[in-house]
Amino acid sequence: MTSKIGSAVTAKTVQRIAGTSGVNGALAGLAESDRALAGLMDPGQIRAQNVGAELAERAVGVKYPAANVYCEKIVNPLREKFRSFSGQVQMAIEIRHSQDRLEGMQDRLELYVDATMQTLDQSRGDWGDGMFYGGGYEVAYGPVKQGGRNFMQVAKVTFEIGVSKN
Repeated sequence: MTSKIGSAVTAKTVQRIAGTSGVNGALAGLAESDRALAGLMDPGQIRAQNVGAELAERAVGVKYPAANVYCEKIVNPLREKFRSFSGQVQMAIEIRHSQDRLEGMQDRLELYVDATMQTLDQSRGDWGDGMFYGGGYEVAYGPVKQGGRNFMQVAKVTFEIGVSKN
């Protein structure tokens, strides 16, 4: 049952960030002041999988920026006595950006992260199917490494979804 819950929450999260009011809608507003930073994500750049950047580049080919959405942890403390699952699902959205120069790399990655956070802020409340997002997230930025088009940097946004199912 827990694998189905993780997959269901991952699918709902992908719908939220890839939808019309998702990351691309937020990017359009955020990048208005600086057109050089505007670069929308195609739906194919948002994937529901937890895969390392090196492996993804070799196996399926990646277009940057890319977002990987996956379930990190499922906790079922059975808060509601007569439910089979009443707990939290910890989700992660890894945003990967790559370019051939170091200049402006952090600024561009931050723009995609800001758009993701704005999408999450607008998604507070009932997600349907027993899922609820109460708000709150954590962002961790990784160092620039070699990869992608020459340099790559990853930011990880983590948050919790409450789930209550029979």
